[in-house]
Amino acid sequence: MLNSKMAAEGGGKEMNEIKTQFTTREGVYKLLTHSEYSRPNRVPFNSQGSNPVKVSFVNVNDQSGNGDRICFNVGRELYFYIYKGVRKAADLSKPIDKRIYKGTQPTCHDFNHLTATAESVSLLVGFSAGQVQLIDPIKKETSKLFNEERLIDKTRVTCVKWVPGSESLFLVSHSSGNMYLYNVEHTCGTTAPHYQVLKQGENYSVHTCKSKSTRNPLLKWAVGEGALNEFAFSPDGKFLGCVSQDGFLRVFNFDAVELHGTMKSYFGGLLCVCWSPDGKYIVAGGEDDLVTVWSFLDCRVIARGHGHKSWVSVVAFDHYTTSVEESDPMEFSGSDEDFQDQMIHFGRDRANSTQSRLSKRNSTDSRPVSVTYRFGSVGQDTQLCLWDLTEDILFPHLPLSRTRTHTNVMNATSPPAGATIIANASSNTTNGNNSGANTPGINSLSTTLPRSNSLPHSAGTTTTTTTTTTTTTNNTNKASSGGGIGSGIMDSAIATGVSKFATLSLHDRKERHHEKDHKRNHSMGHISSKSSDKLNLLTKTKTDPAKTLGTLLCPRMEDVPLLEPLICKKIAHERLTVLIFLEDCLVTACQEGFICTWARPGKVGLLSSQNQASSPSGTVV
Repeated sequence: MLNSKMAAEGGGKEMNEIKTQFTTREGVYKLLTHSEYSRPNRVPFNSQGSNPVKVSFVNVNDQSGNGDRICFNVGRELYFYIYKGVRKAADLSKPIDKRIYKGTQPTCHDFNHLTATAESVSLLVGFSAGQVQLIDPIKKETSKLFNEERLIDKTRVTCVKWVPGSESLFLVSHSSGNMYLYNVEHTCGTTAPHYQVLKQGENYSVHTCKSKSTRNPLLKWAVGEGALNEFAFSPDGKFLGCVSQDGFLRVFNFDAVELHGTMKSYFGGLLCVCWSPDGKYIVAGGEDDLVTVWSFLDCRVIARGHGHKSWVSVVAFDHYTTSVEESDPMEFSGSDEDFQDQMIHFGRDRANSTQSRLSKRNSTDSRPVSVTYRFGSVGQDTQLCLWDLTEDILFPHLPLSRTRTHTNVMNATSPPAGATIIANASSNTTNGNNSGANTPGINSLSTTLPRSNSLPHSAGTTTTTTTTTTTTTNNTNKASSGGGIGSGIMDSAIATGVSKFATLSLHDRKERHHEKDHKRNHSMGHISSKSSDKLNLLTKTKTDPAKTLGTLLCPRMEDVPLLEPLICKKIAHERLTVLIFLEDCLVTACQEGFICTWARPGKVGLLSSQNQASSPSGTVV
């Protein structure tokens, strides 16, 4: 683990110093040491070989106005407390519920927010041996155990979540790479389930359970290769983003069980995933130490962020700092009829939330006037990073947006920057209103990126490619369609390849210089400078997942904007495993079992006058 600090932190301070506050444009965020949650004895947990500490919140809407409840696991133990946040100091002597498990450890958990009341909450807990338990920590009743005999899956539960809008359906992923849909009302049966294929696609298949009476699991999803590390539902509950150890983000239409789009990490597995509040962007993080921003609309990478020095374990959007001001109400496209027949017998009860009206295919006219998405990430390097995703990254061609048609907005932003440069530098593009006409070259784009938010590309890129003239055909139309990425990858890959050929080995030298930590997979994207070899290699791109670098699935580092973190602070001694944004604060947790509350600017309140050292924890310096 690397504990070296970002240069941005400044000053010749000790490398191991833990930060207790940080400043952004909103003001100062302060660590509330008296609001720290942990095991009652406050002793740092010896985390070797144990599962990550995770935190879940629920609001039970009780009359006292203090309805927040927190659940967290540390080793074999599971705790359930009243969460007082920025209002009052934590009282660790009185957990509402505490459980110690033998032979297995809790790995993840999720509350059902629809059914939660002051008298009863439904909490799902996944375990290292593969079981899933449904408990009520207020009534202290153990309701049900699923996969009890481990006949459905014997591997560790990696993620468990209630299906949005449902009181009874939940989804569970395992390190086997499989996901299962359960209904709490149904049993799991006494024999191993037999499956039949419902739908198959590239690197995924969905199966139903063959049995005379309805039993769990209702569906089995086999996704990718290796462990399925995490999944997240879109805000309207219709789409599902999954990240796997094979390095792929796969986004599914959950009800229609169809693949919408994919993305590949720079290298290594992807560990975490989250959606923007409006469902238009997905951020993923993992073993390449990067955060990658993917556009749901265009099915492509639009930015990467580099600030962490080790694996990124959690990414999360801050709904309270993200601001989108609409010029017009967003259009709603798509209907539920398409997938009702598919899921109707699963008894799913949809929530009629305002989020379900969010458009997934935004028209040009309803483009936001002003938009900033704030998201955060924490990693095994013990650092917290905050990032702003701003208009210059999201809409680099904004001045021309009024003149484009709806379809051309999608097409013009689809190709990777390599293809864009060629089209721009060329004097004989065959499709005048395509990417070349509307898209500035990479160098002019990078000059508009704010210094605090992105690293500008070196000026050498465009000057080398301006000598290239080539004929680009309308190759972006194919690339921009929902899930049909295959042919688009080919065309974009060839365009990028030609660009690389034009610059000879300039990019290779730059990559070696900038990406020294990513050396082990560098050869993955290296292509010989003979054009015939290059084209032969690129024709294999479709079938060979190891050759995705430089394609639409995984653009090169210089082909997309590189974000810099707004702040990057070391905030713990052990690797960080939790980041949750709440209205008054943000919550982090590390593998030692300490859950920390950071008050937002102006939200410290009366507690700021209390003695901060009254409850020392050992994690704050």
